[in-house]
Amino acid sequence: MKSILIVGCGDIALRIAPILCTRYRLFGLVRNAQYSTTLRAAGIIPIAGDLDHRHLARIAGLAHMILHFAPPPNTGTSDSRTRLLLAALSRGTLPERLVYISTSGVYGDCGGAQVDESRPLNPQSARAMRRADAEHCIRDWARRNRVRANILRVPGIYAAERLPLERLQTGSPAIVAEQDSHTNHIHADDLANIVVAALHRGKPNRVYHASDDSELKMGDYFDAVADACYLPRPPRLPRDETERTVSPVLWSFMNESRRLDNARMKQELKVKLRYPTVAEALATIKKSDL
Repeated sequence: MKSILIVGCGDIALRIAPILCTRYRLFGLVRNAQYSTTLRAAGIIPIAGDLDHRHLARIAGLAHMILHFAPPPNTGTSDSRTRLLLAALSRGTLPERLVYISTSGVYGDCGGAQVDESRPLNPQSARAMRRADAEHCIRDWARRNRVRANILRVPGIYAAERLPLERLQTGSPAIVAEQDSHTNHIHADDLANIVVAALHRGKPNRVYHASDDSELKMGDYFDAVADACYLPRPPRLPRDETERTVSPVLWSFMNESRRLDNARMKQELKVKLRYPTVAEALATIKKSDL
């Protein structure tokens, strides 16, 4: 039985575990020992390690495949965690495959244009710059070591328990429709299935958009969630007033507009989305789920 090491054992890892645990031996890198019980219950063997403190000796040569879901550090423009991970993996027998969850934010603002995977990167926030650095390191490392690596550029992840309810409850504003930004989404269950598809079918050093078919503006997304969850729709303000009202971090998301083309994901990974649109997913949410 082949083995998989999951680095970054959060929500997506726990959704993936039931799909993979009957076919693979699953390991999960964990720095908080208290989380080990949760991993074991999901069929994941915890491996102690810390991407911030070089405690990674145990992962060298451990697994045939790597699922890298760990976020970059919160500061700087490079991803020291990914660099340390790749260095640790290089000390043992190299893995056959690596799948990395990145972000569509690496494109920066595209003015609402439709974007495919060939578009040059233009990260405009430090957060996106760190992700672009991680992508560059992974693809370079994979080429040099002949590892089949895939980058999944992921937009906003949502699920019944991952909706912007607090934002709606506090009355945080959205932008008026005529000035609003296009946004992209993927349901957490669909993202888990896309990761598995990339693990099995991804072409070497290939990038894929892990995005659904929705073509929403951000305010329309908030309206749809509000309606589904019996909450007031957010107030709409002009773009300049919205910028003055929300935090700089939130504004960095609201200010970027693009529409992700997911054709490559469907054609090459053979993915059939469970929730092709946000509307279809929200229709399945019951009030008792919230």
